[in-house]
Amino acid sequence: MIVITHNIRLSRQFYTYPFFQEREDLIKVRGGVGMLFYRGVRYLLAAVFLWSGITKLLDPVSFGVLIDAYGLIPKPWIMPVAIMLSSLEAIAGAGLIFDIHGSLAIITGMVILFIAILSYGIHMGLDIDCGCFGPQDSEAKAFHGLRTALYRDFVLMAGVLYLYAWRFYRSRRTGSGMINRFTIQKEMKFE
Repeated sequence: MIVITHNIRLSRQFYTYPFFQEREDLIKVRGGVGMLFYRGVRYLLAAVFLWSGITKLLDPVSFGVLIDAYGLIPKPWIMPVAIMLSSLEAIAGAGLIFDIHGSLAIITGMVILFIAILSYGIHMGLDIDCGCFGPQDSEAKAFHGLRTALYRDFVLMAGVLYLYAWRFYRSRRTGSGMINRFTIQKEMKFE
């Protein structure tokens, strides 16, 4: 006995009731505007990390001095950490532009790390530059404080959380529960 199983998708003509039609139009409109907003947030977040990483890579010695001011890393590790962190920022930013798997997770880890380090600096009462955009950061010259950098990192974290929420929503919406994805299993038996 041979059993052949295949899926048949129902076309639109089988379920074109007014309710379904209005609902599908609403989903298309929200998906279009939502997708534009998702890409805008993703590109903005990627540009921030790409710019930050490149400016730090241009002058790693000055960035190493900024890292040393926090007093968290032993002296021999400062330059390797400065180069590695800057490179990771630039690579993750470029990865997020092209939506490469894992780049958002790396950016999430870095933002959490930056929030923790800035919170430590504020708690210790340090009056230093955050080192966020390298030595030529105009904000560092104007404000020279860690609080504004911490608030900016919270905004970056909100962007990261939005990207994760969007991806979760899209994965749930395109799953088997979608209105236009009805399938019927049909079995044929040959003897």
